Amino acid sequence: MEFLIVSGLSGAGKSTVMSILEDSGFFCVDNLPPVLIPKFAEVCLAGMGSYERAAMVCDIRGGENFESLFQAMDALRAMEFQYKVLFVDADDSVIIKRYKETRRSHPLMAELGGLTQAVEHERAVMEPVRRRADCVINTTALPVQKLRGQVLDMFAPYRKSVGEMSVTVTSFGFKYGVPLEADLVFDVRFLPNPFYVEALRPLTGLDQGVADYVFASPTAQELLEHLRGLMDFLLPHFVEEGKSALVVAVGCTGGRHRSVAVTHAMAEYIQSLGYAAGETHRDMTRA
Repeated sequence: MEFLIVSGLSGAGKSTVMSILEDSGFFCVDNLPPVLIPKFAEVCLAGMGSYERAAMVCDIRGGENFESLFQAMDALRAMEFQYKVLFVDADDSVIIKRYKETRRSHPLMAELGGLTQAVEHERAVMEPVRRRADCVINTTALPVQKLRGQVLDMFAPYRKSVGEMSVTVTSFGFKYGVPLEADLVFDVRFLPNPFYVEALRPLTGLDQGVADYVFASPTAQELLEHLRGLMDFLLPHFVEEGKSALVVAVGCTGGRHRSVAVTHAMAEYIQSLGYAAGETHRDMTRA
């Protein structure tokens, strides 16, 4: 199993790191007293696979004496229990700026009388923990997406396989509004419209006659090639970023013919690339 102790400076990004870990399948506990860490490890071992990946935060909120944390780490080693310590750091000036922007209070500010003094004191107190860390992430110049990629590289590289991102391709009608959950939206109203063919009007884009009519157009064929190329390019980058779910929306006027045919073709292609892809048709059955 994977067992991770996360520590670091207040305002450096521990909460963001824990959110990334939780999204990637870790069972996460915040502010666990160090004395309980060995017990928690025993619970994880006895969990019969329920806690294959666990992470906990242990920081200045538990007090300034980290001897109990070091004793817990020594106890884990005595149990021959494998674990890692991640220390999340950032420059003092960046931490101070973050606190000012969010108007939050540093845990030590009331005691020390000022934000700068609190940050400097915490850094000194946390230095022994930093020295014992297996990994250090400095978030000073890391936007959230870069931080996500770095955390996944270290602790969840399996999330970067194509099967770890689900893709939903949905058709819709613009006259009913764009789906709010869409990450990517494509407008196919410029394609030939089967609505104006009396025999095709009552059918949908899932019917072969409608699909044949739509894709008989060279413009539709060219569009499909462009969309396939775009998926080839975009999807690996979304996986690399750590995205777990992607919604691609394809719209025509009513969401019954053109968008449905294109959505079905796109979903089949994305599945052929190895992604867990499904299709939905929001407005296909509307009158």
